Amino acid sequence: MAKSVFYHAGCPVCISAEQDIIALIGEDNVEVVHLGDAKDRIADAENAGVKSVPALITPTGNVLHINYGASIDEVKA
Repeated sequence: MAKSVFYHAGCPVCISAEQDIIALIGEDNVEVVHLGDAKDRIADAENAGVKSVPALITPTGNVLHINYGASIDEVKA
């Protein structure tokens, strides 16, 4: 099974969502990408359809925007 990918920017909203996602689907089933630390992955997030973080990409490619921490443009800045 393919992993989900959880993109975030490290803000309190994102960290809280990360903890909940891991609790819900398990650490082995999700790749966590901190876009503040991995700026080279921002294009991957945009190409997947991420408009704001935190966001979860499901194994089928659906984008689930969770709450609202920051727009992808704010992360790029």
